[in-house]
Amino acid sequence: MSDLPQTNQTDTSDEPGREAHLDYVQDVRDAVWDRDTRWLARLLARLHPADAADLLEQLSGDDFAACVDLLGGQLPTSIIIELRDEYREEAVEVLPDDAVAAVLGELDSDDVTTILEDLEETRRERILDELAPEDRASLEQGFAYEEETAGRLMQREYFAAPEFWTVGHTIDHAREHADDLPAEFFEVYVIDPAHKLKGQVPLATLLRTPRDINLSDIMEEVESDIRVEMDQEEAAYQFQKYSLASAPVTDDNGRLIGMLTVDDVVDVIQEENTEDLLALSGVNAADGSDTVLDSVKSRAPWLAVNLVTAFIASAIIAIFEGVLDQVVQLAILMPVVAALGGNAGSQGLAVAVRAIAEREMEGDAGRRAILRETLTGLANGVIFAIGVGIIAFAWFRSPELSLTISVAMFATFIWAGFSGIVVPLTLKRAGADPAVASSVFVLTLTDIMAFFSFLGLATLILV
Repeated sequence: MSDLPQTNQTDTSDEPGREAHLDYVQDVRDAVWDRDTRWLARLLARLHPADAADLLEQLSGDDFAACVDLLGGQLPTSIIIELRDEYREEAVEVLPDDAVAAVLGELDSDDVTTILEDLEETRRERILDELAPEDRASLEQGFAYEEETAGRLMQREYFAAPEFWTVGHTIDHAREHADDLPAEFFEVYVIDPAHKLKGQVPLATLLRTPRDINLSDIMEEVESDIRVEMDQEEAAYQFQKYSLASAPVTDDNGRLIGMLTVDDVVDVIQEENTEDLLALSGVNAADGSDTVLDSVKSRAPWLAVNLVTAFIASAIIAIFEGVLDQVVQLAILMPVVAALGGNAGSQGLAVAVRAIAEREMEGDAGRRAILRETLTGLANGVIFAIGVGIIAFAWFRSPELSLTISVAMFATFIWAGFSGIVVPLTLKRAGADPAVASSVFVLTLTDIMAFFSFLGLATLILV
């Protein structure tokens, strides 16, 4: 087998990292089937956990399961938590109960909740039953909150101190109780006797301040306002808005109960962006481990909806069957109007969904966006109406047909720009997810306008 890569978690060189580590896929596969546990353990220990996770994810399903089974409790916890959901679930399923229990004991509470979510309910209960009652109660706390909320995402380890403590007292306390501190934290949260959050002191400020100064004299106001029941997407937005590294989480009474950190929030932002991107295409999930059946189940419902809307557009065409029989050229040009209008609507929709996700459509901003997209549609309508009219005239030598498609194109572009922004805003205010539902409505409305305006004008002008 190849020599082990000479890298570690603190390596900041220009080595190509992930790509270089993936060269070891065949070596890992060989080590698994040779049952060379020592070599595997040494290799994974030398890699950054994220690089090691990438490496293991390149294995086939059988090889991955065999690798996890071979390593057992020697598979580092830091690697398990870096694995993508489907691989982490597989790893937890393969590991024996005692190894899973050991993993739970090494993780922060937010990561513990993630692992427990991967377990089947009966196995989860079996593992938790083996723990001391106080440990079990602590591990189960994360399940008291709804999924995709700040409460489910937060970790319950944080560093808090009374406002009357001095800087020196705070630092000494942290050193004396280092084992009870979270693995990473960036602020000391200042609380009153009722455990209500009063402010925070960044560690940089704490270390620069003389020991005899009270925390109340140097604490800063907490910019975020993250409640335990808040949706994780809203919490992630506050991180982005205020450029936070961490943020306290409070209950309805303002009592401090946990902390969110940026590493968890980055995952949420990526998940939400991916979800919106896929939803715009009518896809609920897209994962490398999905089976054909999984893909069909996630996509077929939206294709069925599109089938219905396609027949609606066809019904509009059927209304003008007579004019199509008389002017065959209309059938040739009809897809041009619908295709350009649909693309214009999709462009406006993509901009609108992103702006809504970024909270850029509130109040007057929404009205300005409607006006902007409508005027954009008008300007593009003028440009492409002239262009299409010239092409149609050069092709068919018919001024009437050229005028018909030009006016229809102009009207369709204005409507596409308007609907591309109004539809997602309307769905948002109605409580629906604009990323999921907008594309079907926008494309259908645009097609209806394209066919109705083109064929309706043809009926008036050409027949």
